[in-house]
Amino acid sequence: MAERNKRTVRDLRRTNRAALLRHLYFEGPLSRQELGQGTGLSSGSVSNVAAELLAEGVLEEAGSVESDGGRPRTLLRVAPHSAYLIGVDVGETRVRVELFDLTLAEVARSELPLEDGGHDVTLVVRLIADGLREVLAGADEGPGVGADVGADVGGGPGADPLGRLLGMGVGVPGIAEQRPEGGALVHAQTIGWDAVPLEALLRAAAGLPREVPVLVDNGAKTLGQAEMWFGAGRGARDAVITLLGSGVGACVVTGGVPYGGAASSAGEWGHTVLNVRGRRCRCGALGCLEAYVGAGAVLERWREAGGSPLEGDEETALAGLLATEGEGVAAVERVLAETAEYLGAGLADLVNLFNPERIVLGGWAGLLLGPRLLPAVREATGAYALRYPAARTAIELGRLGPDAVTVGAATLPLLRFLDAGGSAPGVALSA
Repeated sequence: MAERNKRTVRDLRRTNRAALLRHLYFEGPLSRQELGQGTGLSSGSVSNVAAELLAEGVLEEAGSVESDGGRPRTLLRVAPHSAYLIGVDVGETRVRVELFDLTLAEVARSELPLEDGGHDVTLVVRLIADGLREVLAGADEGPGVGADVGADVGGGPGADPLGRLLGMGVGVPGIAEQRPEGGALVHAQTIGWDAVPLEALLRAAAGLPREVPVLVDNGAKTLGQAEMWFGAGRGARDAVITLLGSGVGACVVTGGVPYGGAASSAGEWGHTVLNVRGRRCRCGALGCLEAYVGAGAVLERWREAGGSPLEGDEETALAGLLATEGEGVAAVERVLAETAEYLGAGLADLVNLFNPERIVLGGWAGLLLGPRLLPAVREATGAYALRYPAARTAIELGRLGPDAVTVGAATLPLLRFLDAGGSAPGVALSA
């Protein structure tokens, strides 16, 4: 009985810490009184939890505000440099690795092109490991970050480690199968990955200790979490965050929670069939939505219409399409009008299936095309969707820019940290 009570007290303490820390993270800086009002915790619980988190360095004081007839109230906030996070985006043309502080402010970044190597697993793993070493070694001097960081990730003997690394999140172009043993496997049919043990490969290549979480998920889902927390999805309970790049995906959020399905593969919106026996998709099937609105598909349709895409990666070529002038404008306008209609039809399926209050267009191609196509996309969605749910769905552009996937990837270990009430699930790498 004593042990049961002991566990109950420990669980209550962790729950109180998590409630206070999460509320302060998203709504702070706040006074202790405001924290009590926002979390429902008693003033005694707020004082005790705040004192613990201040002593641990997770929180810090952030000035004061006047109170009505009493002493000024001290404001509290999450201490940015009390911990650090890594976010990785395995994109279509590059691998992006970013180091963030606890408030997800960027500390350092590395962008390494995939070039002609494509998505060869060995190459991608090496680029991530190289990027990880680069952002750690290149971090500016600051609280908790040394110039020679990374002893435990290949920095060499004697290097000063990062102050406190909570973990690394990785967004990938495929399905991440979460396994209790052996780490995540990635199934990415469009790039030729079949049950790739990415987590295990990354740990071996980067020399990460087992205590540091490496969390892998689909890139559209990490983008979705970032937009729901900090961007265009914030405040919505039922939303769909879409990712348009070379690939096309979606993060479906119901009741404020991302929907994964039976095998974490929900959201493969790009591989819903738009046209039976239609254009060949990268996945091998015919008529997928991605074969019409993915960046490569848009460029291919432009080429068929007589256009001449610029040499280089797809981002350069798509930007060139949008900048076309003179005789080629008519062909571009036809391709863009078709793209808006295809995209609107795909969004109408999301409206009819999930009845979201908000749909967000994200991904690098979505952000490039969106400002030009958004009015036509909204019109096409309304034409193909049922009127009642369509009239109650807002369609907006993402707000976090090209870094949304890496920010979202970093939220994977951050979420664990917040749910644990500020107790790091990984390892404190500093003394």
